[in-house]
Amino acid sequence: MKIRSFLAAAKIGFIILLAQGLSAQAAEVKVITGVAMSAVMGELGPQFERTTSHKLVIWYGNTVTIRRRLEAGDAFDLYVGDEMAKWVEQGKIADDTRTEIARVGIGVGVRAGAPKPDISSAEAFKRALLNAKSVTYSPQGPQAIYLPVVFERLGIAEQMKAKTKPFRKGYAAVADGEAELGFALTNELLSFFSGVELVGPLPPELQSYLVFIAGVSTAAEQPEAAKALIRFLRSPAAVAVIKAKGLEPATR
Repeated sequence: MKIRSFLAAAKIGFIILLAQGLSAQAAEVKVITGVAMSAVMGELGPQFERTTSHKLVIWYGNTVTIRRRLEAGDAFDLYVGDEMAKWVEQGKIADDTRTEIARVGIGVGVRAGAPKPDISSAEAFKRALLNAKSVTYSPQGPQAIYLPVVFERLGIAEQMKAKTKPFRKGYAAVADGEAELGFALTNELLSFFSGVELVGPLPPELQSYLVFIAGVSTAAEQPEAAKALIRFLRSPAAVAVIKAKGLEPATR
């Protein structure tokens, strides 16, 4: 009887120790990243949690809101974004953890079902712009900074000023047919805007990329789990998801 009691107690003790060990290994990883990565992280996050037992707490923002959080000293373990050099310089992210994850370019969208213009070359893209009755794009995204430069390079800056509609309705203006062409990141046109179809990316000779780089906080509470997430985001399974969501996986 005593032997049975001893074995039962030993078994319970082993289970408790095992549970404590698993609990010690499992971590809550705080991630700060951009909205443009939300479709990718929304699919890959649960996969990472299932394979590692870690839990991800992901906060999504735009460039401005992310800057505010990092400058305010908000706690995080991993940052995935396009302003890595700035945060490394300020000592917020460990330089030796910087890892490129993906990049995404600017794309062109039209109302769902509408004819898609040829934008395969700079000349074809220029014709499509001149033939379009109206265009629209967000005044806050990277396209707002870069597209005026493209229009200037193509020699049609003045014509495009007259064609560009205010962004009051957002990309619903494209879905409703009020704006013939809309410009946004290609993955956003694929995933976020109802009634809008992606025509394709800007021609290679005109394209500009937003590069998402991951880095671990110098004050991370879970640095090893954050590094494990970086490795997962570079895995073959992650590459397939990144491509499916309209981004280009890192090649280096």
